[in-house]
Amino acid sequence: MSAPHTLFLTTSTREPGHVGNTEWLARQAAQALPPGSPQTWLNLAHMALPPFVDQRHTTGTYAPPEGDMKTLLEATLAADHIVFVSPVYWFSIPSPLKTYLDHWSAWMRVPGLAFKEPMGTKTLSLITTSGDRAKAQPIIDSVALCAQFLSMTWGGALWGKGGPPGAVQADAQAIAEARKFLLASATA
Repeated sequence: MSAPHTLFLTTSTREPGHVGNTEWLARQAAQALPPGSPQTWLNLAHMALPPFVDQRHTTGTYAPPEGDMKTLLEATLAADHIVFVSPVYWFSIPSPLKTYLDHWSAWMRVPGLAFKEPMGTKTLSLITTSGDRAKAQPIIDSVALCAQFLSMTWGGALWGKGGPPGAVQADAQAIAEARKFLLASATA
């Protein structure tokens, strides 16, 4: 049996070339995966994500996605484990992740595209950082509810103390948890 394929979706809107606390913590977790475990890393903030237009109650269907949205759809369906690498922005997820999630509504309504059912075979997890844990709870709850809606396995949340650049590197507990966070799904 091959190792599960993990899709890491980074969502920080930091300038290109800057690795923030959340991505740094996610990379620590990814390093702990068994050697040869397939991984795909996509940065949503550096992709062309069109605004979502809600057609559910008008036309009811959507055209197949194109460009970066097609890339995201294919990567999403190819993954066994999807990990949102998302810092806390105003007690919530960054706008690129919200846009991506909104497009899930479209993908469930593309004629001939099986999206909702295959999503139920996947695991969804969250890696996040913020100044304190309580401020991360709304984002954790939101992502867990997304997993529940699509009958995905909830892989849990890994939280680290963020703030200024490099702050999470002093969070020994988060680093220790990162080393085992993805291992359960990697051996499933």
